[in-house]
Amino acid sequence: MKIAIVDDTPLNLVLMEKLVGHHPGWTPLPFSLPEQALAWCLANEPDLIIVDYMMPGLDGLSFIRRVRAEHARDDVPILMVTASDERKIRYDALEAGANDFLIKPIDAHEFNPRVRNMLMLREAHLATRQRAEVLADEVRRATAEIQARERETVTRLARAAEFRDPETGAHILRMGHYSALIARHLGLHRDYVDAILLAAPMHDVGKLGIPDYILLKAGRLTPEETTIMRRHPVIGYDILKGSGSAIIQLGASIALSHHEKFDGSGYPRGRAGTDIPLEGRIVAVADVFDALTSPRPYKPAWPLERAVAWLKEGRGGHFEPACVDALLANWDEVLAIRERFGAEN
Repeated sequence: MKIAIVDDTPLNLVLMEKLVGHHPGWTPLPFSLPEQALAWCLANEPDLIIVDYMMPGLDGLSFIRRVRAEHARDDVPILMVTASDERKIRYDALEAGANDFLIKPIDAHEFNPRVRNMLMLREAHLATRQRAEVLADEVRRATAEIQARERETVTRLARAAEFRDPETGAHILRMGHYSALIARHLGLHRDYVDAILLAAPMHDVGKLGIPDYILLKAGRLTPEETTIMRRHPVIGYDILKGSGSAIIQLGASIALSHHEKFDGSGYPRGRAGTDIPLEGRIVAVADVFDALTSPRPYKPAWPLERAVAWLKEGRGGHFEPACVDALLANWDEVLAIRERFGAEN
């Protein structure tokens, strides 16, 4: 246990150093200059500070206040040594943050138990701190495990829809990263950006409820088939809603809203403008852009220039203008995502 001893009187300093040094496990660190002692105490973490009240320049009260101003030093016990038994000095010292007092001249029979008591208090503080760190580490590990399981669940849900759809796994990866790119450049919080990266691939989970003869049809859908196909946002929402997972809740909102259009002409509810959840407005741009630039059984992949023109034409109509602008203004990132996850044209 490191014990900083601060006293400008050499005789007192030597006496306290010897008293401390007689105990195995106690290491005295004597300072005759309070400024030097303060610098050491702020740069290190002593287990006990013994400080004289009357010192030139920086007195004991000022010394204690400076130490206590450092939040990390709140649990370091401080023992003040004073030649005065005046109540006001004691009140001021307690107010500044002293834990106990010693009255000069120093009596070894009083000094030893008071120091021992202070060090027992310190050991209790250190044990509490260690327990808190262990618990915090356990919470971090448990949280990481929960998040990993949650990510696995989300990925499996997205892949379940993918197996029944002609779209590829690369599509859900690309559109998830496009969605995160848009969210990030809209200035949204990092937690939201991370969540939409995971949640966006669940946008079409409702296609699990669409018959294969419609889902896999190579040609144009009939009006009746289109009506059935347009049920998939509600089906996806019904699959995902009510989850205790914030990411799956976000996925439910995306599933329901990503086919809405900014001008109100979308489906299933015909919402418009900011009445459409932000995640739905973001994913609408990401999903359409990747769908246009990827081959499908019913069409070849569009050239990038044609897809960009389509997005620009749809600003304020199909798409939220700010979401289109966020995607197109960061074109190098768009190309990097296409390269990373395998552009298919």
